[in-house]
Amino acid sequence: MTPTIATRAPAGISPSGRRAGSIGLWLVMLAQLMLVLDATVVNVALPHIATDLHFTRAELSWVLNGYAVAFGGLLLLGGRIGDVFGRRRTFLVGVAVFTVFSLLGGLATSPFLLVIARALQGLGAAFAAPSVLALITTSARDDGARNRALALFSAIASMGGALGLILGGLLTDMTSWRWTLFINVPIGVVVLVAVPRLVAETPRRPGRFDMLGAVTATGGAVAIVWALIQAGDGGWSSPRTIGGLVAGAALIAVLAFTERRVAHPLLRPQLLRSPSRVAALAAMAATYGGMLAMFFLMVQYFENDLHFSPMVTGLAFLPMPLSIFAMSRIVPRLVERFGPVRLVIVGAALRVAAFLPLTQLSPDTPFVIVMAALLFTGISAGMTFMPLTTLALRNVEPEHAGSASGLFQTMQQLGGAVGLAIVASTYAAFATPDDFLTGGRAGFWSATILSALALAAVLGLVIRPRRA
Repeated sequence: MTPTIATRAPAGISPSGRRAGSIGLWLVMLAQLMLVLDATVVNVALPHIATDLHFTRAELSWVLNGYAVAFGGLLLLGGRIGDVFGRRRTFLVGVAVFTVFSLLGGLATSPFLLVIARALQGLGAAFAAPSVLALITTSARDDGARNRALALFSAIASMGGALGLILGGLLTDMTSWRWTLFINVPIGVVVLVAVPRLVAETPRRPGRFDMLGAVTATGGAVAIVWALIQAGDGGWSSPRTIGGLVAGAALIAVLAFTERRVAHPLLRPQLLRSPSRVAALAAMAATYGGMLAMFFLMVQYFENDLHFSPMVTGLAFLPMPLSIFAMSRIVPRLVERFGPVRLVIVGAALRVAAFLPLTQLSPDTPFVIVMAALLFTGISAGMTFMPLTTLALRNVEPEHAGSASGLFQTMQQLGGAVGLAIVASTYAAFATPDDFLTGGRAGFWSATILSALALAAVLGLVIRPRRA
């Protein structure tokens, strides 16, 4: 079944017009894949980057973190800008920024230039990503088309991290680490040329721009993401970690106070009044945190313990994207039949079960168990991401779709930062020299607990109505 994601059109529109709109939104989806996989595509290439550009160990983490901080911290702002100035326009500006700094990052000759380029890639991604989801949710012709489009979007969101590891390994071994960034350039150029011809602009929503909300939301998110990311190196009790968390919490408190009193808020308080939406946001944060943590640990396991090359390490993750894509083909029908909540519960429980064998890794663990864990993690991700997206965006007015999608993806990125920080700190606390497994098992327990928290968040939606 081919997903139907054509732009909404008046009656009598020709089939060729519908096909053009569908192709345009497929290109929008391709851009989203590019944005998502860029969070992990350089992971496997980090040792080569360190050697080539003479990174110190502390500096090297910011090749990943510079992108994560800008992406996660600016998503709410990007979503609101799309609502006010038009989502297609904002999407194209974001893709242009992302493409230019992908090229400059690939050409970088020093650690400083590469980290700055990665941060500005994150800026472009934060402007483009909320508009992708908003374009999908507001342009599908009916609920069936919307569910199919959301399933494809969710498959991209959930398998993009694993695909980034595979692509990064292949490009690093076959060419150079620089191609992990250069690969974005032709994709970006195609999107920038074709999308204006194929995708209609959404209506602009005139109104004052909430500058105080923009400053507090962006500053709060950046402070929290930065504090959580560097906690893996500085520790949870370091002054920088505590100071960043306190500053972030203070800015978010100011945001919560002011958004109730402005006419055109950056983050509408009404979005947080739905129990199902709040549960979906919490579950997505915990789910994505657990998955990114698992990626981090599995790369260490494959390269340090099993001594895989970058290419083989990337290919070892292949069961995940394959199973996620397979699930994306059937999940829309499952959602229509069973509802999103039941699917999320089953998927979250399956992910906990998939992570548990990894907490018992030993030198004698058969490799087939590791592959089975990756396979079932992919199945669980494919089963949960689309229903969570549906729950988060249900009953959102079209004019606020950008803000809602920005909030959803902000929680996803914050969850990833939290998961990585928790697991990195746990891994470091229990690690011993030249032995991955001691710290690795503790890290996998942390990832399992995060997945269990996602399950608990959605179970609340079932228990609460029964009690009522």
